[in-house]
Amino acid sequence: MSAVAGTDVFDGLDVARAPADGPVAFGGGLGPDVLLAAYRCGLFPMPAADDYASAFNEARFEEAAAAGEVALLPGPDQADDDPYALAWWSPDPRPVIEPAGVRLGSRFARRLRNGLPWWTSADQAFDRVVAACAEGREPRWLSGELRAALAILHQRGAAHSAEVWDGEELIGGVFGVGVGPVLSLDSMFHRRPDAARVAVADLAARFTAADGRLLDAQWDTPHVRTLGATLLPRARYLAVLAGPAATGPIPVEPLPAARLAG
Repeated sequence: MSAVAGTDVFDGLDVARAPADGPVAFGGGLGPDVLLAAYRCGLFPMPAADDYASAFNEARFEEAAAAGEVALLPGPDQADDDPYALAWWSPDPRPVIEPAGVRLGSRFARRLRNGLPWWTSADQAFDRVVAACAEGREPRWLSGELRAALAILHQRGAAHSAEVWDGEELIGGVFGVGVGPVLSLDSMFHRRPDAARVAVADLAARFTAADGRLLDAQWDTPHVRTLGATLLPRARYLAVLAGPAATGPIPVEPLPAARLAG
């Protein structure tokens, strides 16, 4: 039995040999300890947006689950849980960003150097950043249960946010979960062009200051490629994840965004 209830649900999963472009597992619940254990295994969650999405998961992956190709994990209340309402993913290859490799773009970097008066902070408005990331997004994978678990991890110092401000207005942000030498970016938002890009660059710089090694962008998209993401084979990603942890807390003090323009 795991020392913390529920964190053993991933025992026996061979993530390295899991499907490259499909879910690794379904179910298991979304408590904060389970969520953190998942990130440590190289997994991240995708809750189904609604009952239709859960039913679609079941219809599409039931045969794979029956064949043992996709795991069905026990939840905290096995009598009532619908395992297909929660999927766990570990894509192969994995899009990652070197902490010093976030791209701002030459034109925007010039605007920052020329006096754009934005400033940044970290871990000062975590709940507001998560709420803004969930706002108006479809499908709504940032469920209430996931947001509650993330809030607890933030209180424990495991989940982090970077905020971008114009005066007193929050104009952009990003949040994610730090495990060992990796900070896994869950979502970002912007209310001004390029504010999310600044948030990622800022969190990367702060993670570098704590000797962090890699940002995990989770999903390969054209947008994360423009941020500087490259593809890393999952086996290499898991090897990095198992390496020495970042050495300390990330700096949180307010800083000028212009410093990120080099």
